Amino acid sequence: MKRARTAYTAQPWRIHEYTRDFRVEDVWSFRTPGAGPEDFPVMLDAMRSDGGFGRQTPAARFLFAVRWKLGALLGWDDDRAGLGARVRSLRERIPEELRRTTEGVASDGTPFSPVYLLPTESAAEIANRTVHAVMHLGWAPADAGGYELRMAVLVKSNGRLGRLYMALIAPFRYLVVYPALTRQWEQAWRERGRGRG
Repeated sequence: MKRARTAYTAQPWRIHEYTRDFRVEDVWSFRTPGAGPEDFPVMLDAMRSDGGFGRQTPAARFLFAVRWKLGALLGWDDDRAGLGARVRSLRERIPEELRRTTEGVASDGTPFSPVYLLPTESAAEIANRTVHAVMHLGWAPADAGGYELRMAVLVKSNGRLGRLYMALIAPFRYLVVYPALTRQWEQAWRERGRGRG
């Protein structure tokens, strides 16, 4: 469910210290009935067991395939446009203790690179010719009681191209990508611990 920016900004997460020059683009929440304050790792495990970002709906897979094809044709994703080339990684801003939290973390099928992983939040980033973006996942008290997963997308656009790109993909994020993630991740929570066959 789409949330106001304050659902992200009002939380005492570490990410705020390192992303003051990023804009909060989107904030979304995912229901996790019965969740307690220490269940963020349980939710992350449920998401990984369910296939994480690698298991998308056909519509979302199609959109990402089109995006990667366009990126290849227009040179948006070449090595000179990414982390450590066009932009410095967010990992360079954080202390060593936070960098160490991602040692041994396996890829979850996304093009995002992990920044840090804590008991109540995680951050991952991506950079290309259009944007430098951070996906932040956090664990927060739900309005109706219990706890829920919140996702914030933080963006630093690369000039006019980046702003135009973000405006053009907004309808696809809201109509296809985020609703698909909501169904997938909320189902992963409901079915956590049941073996996949």
